[in-house]
Amino acid sequence: MTSKPRIGVLALQGDVREHVHALEACGADALPVRRERELVDLDGLVLPGGESTTMSNLLVRFELIEPVRALVRGGLPTYGSCAGMILLADTVIGAREDHEGIGGLDVVVRRNAFGRQVDSFEEDLEMAGVGGGPVHAVFIRAPWVEAAGPEVEVLATLAAAVAPEAVGRIVAVRQGSLLATSFHPELTGDARVHRHFVDLVRGREVRGRAVRGQG
Repeated sequence: MTSKPRIGVLALQGDVREHVHALEACGADALPVRRERELVDLDGLVLPGGESTTMSNLLVRFELIEPVRALVRGGLPTYGSCAGMILLADTVIGAREDHEGIGGLDVVVRRNAFGRQVDSFEEDLEMAGVGGGPVHAVFIRAPWVEAAGPEVEVLATLAAAVAPEAVGRIVAVRQGSLLATSFHPELTGDARVHRHFVDLVRGREVRGRAVRGQG
C-alpha cells in the first residue's frame, strides 16, 4: 500500500487534535469527522478519549450514531481510547439509562472504574503487538474491561496500579478490526499504539484490494 490511509477522528468532543497529530506521525492522512458526509471513503476511524455521555449525546444530535454503527458492523477498522472504548463496548456498567453506544466489541466495560478525576494515574505496561518496551499509559477517569468474549484478544493488563482491586484488570483489547484501550496514548508523545492501529488499517486495505482485484 503506497498511498496514505485516510483515518477519521470523531471530532465532537475529546482529544481530537492529539489523535490527529499521532496518526499523521504514523503516515496516515487524519481527518476530523463532525458530519456524516465526512465518513465517506475512510479506511479507519478513531473514537477519542473524552466524556462518554457527552460524546454519546452528540453522536445522536449530529445524526452520526447509526452511520458509525453501520461502518463498525461493516468491518471498518476502529480504535477507541478511554471514552472510545466505552462507546465500542457491547455492555457498559455505570452508564446512564439514555446511553447510546456504537457497540461491536464483545466486552463488558465498567465506566469510571478507577474513580474520579483526582484518581487519575500513569503506569508503564506491556502491550501485545506493540514492540519497543513498555507503553507509558495515562489513565484519566478510565474504564476497565470486566469480561471479554471468546473472540476478544487481551492485549494488556495492569501489573500495578493505584488500587489493589485494579491489578490484573484488562486495559487493552482487540477483536478483529476493532482496537480499544482504557488509557490515552495520544497524550504521551509515544505513537506506537497509533502505529499499531495504522498497521491494522493498512493490512485490511491490502486484503480489500486483493478481493476487489479478483474476477
